[in-house]
Amino acid sequence: MKKTVYSIEHRYMVERLKRARKEAGLGQEKVAKLLGVSQSYMSKVESGQRRIDLVQLKQFARTYKKPLNFFIK
Repeated sequence: MKKTVYSIEHRYMVERLKRARKEAGLGQEKVAKLLGVSQSYMSKVESGQRRIDLVQLKQFARTYKKPLNFFIK
């Protein structure tokens, strides 16, 4: 079974996370501070090296003021 970090769906979600952050006018460091994570963590999420779960996705959605379906293909 192929790992999900390499799936088309994962790449789509990563691109949408980056887009939502930029549309919100936030930098990685600011988002990291808001979510209580490191900037390194944010970089890994946005480069596709780190997976996030549904709870984390909801936190991103609230931070970026986007509906969950914005991030899901």
